Amino acid sequence: MTGNRAVAYKSPGVVEVIDIDYPSFELKDGPGVNPQNVGRKVPHGVILRTVTTNICGSDQHMVRGRTTAPSNLVLGHEITGEVVEVGPDVEFIKVGDIVSVPFNISCGRCRNCKERKTGICLNVNPDRPGSAYGYVDMGGWVGGQAEYVLVPYADWNLLKFPDRDQALEKIMDLTMLSDIFPTGFHGAYSAGAGVGSTVYVAGAGPVGLAAAVSAQLLGAAVVIVGDMNEDRLAQARSFGCETIDLSKGEPGEQIEQILGVPEVDAGVDAVGFEARGHGKDADHEAPATVLNSLMTITAAGGALGIPGLYVTGDPGAEDKAAQVGSLSIRLGLGWAKSLSFTTGQCPVMRYNRQLMMAILHDKVHIAKAVNAQAISLEDAPRGYAEFDAGAATKYVLNPNGYVKS
Repeated sequence: MTGNRAVAYKSPGVVEVIDIDYPSFELKDGPGVNPQNVGRKVPHGVILRTVTTNICGSDQHMVRGRTTAPSNLVLGHEITGEVVEVGPDVEFIKVGDIVSVPFNISCGRCRNCKERKTGICLNVNPDRPGSAYGYVDMGGWVGGQAEYVLVPYADWNLLKFPDRDQALEKIMDLTMLSDIFPTGFHGAYSAGAGVGSTVYVAGAGPVGLAAAVSAQLLGAAVVIVGDMNEDRLAQARSFGCETIDLSKGEPGEQIEQILGVPEVDAGVDAVGFEARGHGKDADHEAPATVLNSLMTITAAGGALGIPGLYVTGDPGAEDKAAQVGSLSIRLGLGWAKSLSFTTGQCPVMRYNRQLMMAILHDKVHIAKAVNAQAISLEDAPRGYAEFDAGAATKYVLNPNGYVKS
């Protein structure tokens, strides 16, 4: 038996690296664990020694105190690892395999999983359809920003890399397969990005940059990224995107300066519920801003991909409606323009193998696009603080030394 260190949410703005139990093949009581999951046996699971585990903007929402996450919740849903133990019911995954873990926890047995809707599995979270590691109201599965982590339904959930040496060589790219690369791809794909299309991505954080890369991979003619953070906009320009500064006003006029028309074929919301106003209102939180602006600047008959996170409980919202996820969106405008909307968790397994192949065969360099930087587990509090301050960096935790400098 070995020890286990992990990153835990303590209070708004505070994360700490703490000692936790080494995983077992049974769910134990703890912060955020649904009582109905306590004692649940996991013979179909494996224990991973974490290779990489990334800090995500969704984690940051919790750390800011913008959810109902309890103190001492172990964070982390972006996980890549080496299998060190297998449960008695695991048939195909073996000790020593290097694997990517989809952030969605899914059983592979329910109706939704069989329909490839793995973001809304019916069997892993007693609270609601859908689950994830280390996330509030997601069933209480312990997060992966740790030295070791339990993964259930391993034969179903895990994406095994075909060659260990190649995987470790490309690990900074492959680590993005657990969430942000498929999530960004899902946003671009569901918005209708394709050959010759024009695409606007709201938000130049890691998911927005992943959506921009994905739109390029899908064949978009022009990808425009909007944000108010110049460092993040510079990162988008580094791989061929056009950019607009939303502190200067609404996106339509700036899009027209680039395209000659104030509309795009496809719009992606990579911001979510902590959106701010544009222009003179940029200092004020206005959670419906991105959705309403996307409906304005997406051409009639187009589509919106919405991978940005929206929640049902936001204690930090400025009004009571927003505190329960009720936003003043211009649905009438969307209806009048016959716009399509795709929301919710990305079903990672729908895309991760194809995106793995694109990485392994050098068709995309996602780590460079999102400016990935490896740091130690003990450095996680610094990574959270710098990311919250707007660093144009995707922080990758390296708890067991697999990533070499």
